Amino acid sequence: MTASHPSLPISIHDQGRAALGPRLQKLHRVIGPAHRDAEGMVFSRSLLQGEATPLQLASLIRALLPIYTALETAVANLPDGLGHSGIPWADLSRHQTLEQDVAAHADVVAHHPELAELDALVETVVTSLTTLAKESPARFLAHVYVRYGGDLSGGQQLAVQANEILTKAGLPPVNFWNFPRPIAELKQELHNGIEQWPLTDAEEAALLEEAPAGFRLNQKLLRALAELAPASVSTTA
Repeated sequence: MTASHPSLPISIHDQGRAALGPRLQKLHRVIGPAHRDAEGMVFSRSLLQGEATPLQLASLIRALLPIYTALETAVANLPDGLGHSGIPWADLSRHQTLEQDVAAHADVVAHHPELAELDALVETVVTSLTTLAKESPARFLAHVYVRYGGDLSGGQQLAVQANEILTKAGLPPVNFWNFPRPIAELKQELHNGIEQWPLTDAEEAALLEEAPAGFRLNQKLLRALAELAPASVSTTA
């Protein structure tokens, strides 16, 4: 769902700038295979190569708005120990920026009935996130890690490519991947906050088990976005 980006979680967090704590090291180990699969998705490759279409990009932003709205609503209702662990939630929050991006690109996605399948998928993602947050906060936090970690890492490269495509088409840039503070600072605070989550051994095991699912769910979004490409473009995932 993760994705978000996905907000596409296409790149694992950079490992060379600061030592990772024990929980982040475990997370990196368990998401490795899912991360490599995400990098190979058709939409991921086309965006990184500057070949994605404005419709795909506008559809991505449109899909992410309800996902991040649900994510951030759930974050606000987390138990205090999880919701106040030092993570800079206010600076990471994306739903207001997404609202502006969606409004700026509304004409691009207007009158496209083929988006119904993507909309239905987004509904399932939102339902899943909301349910996890209520029933298993530790599993929900895995999606927090995948989403925001991706936004602060691989998402920065995606932003450059996405806005080049939009600019060439005479469309306004998206600001989804722009944050109000330096990326390195936010990433370190996110990592520190994740290490501070007060999880039992069973909860940490659930967190680790769920983390690859964040990537797998996001891959469904990537496939749906790839299907929006022109017929001449291969959409084999």
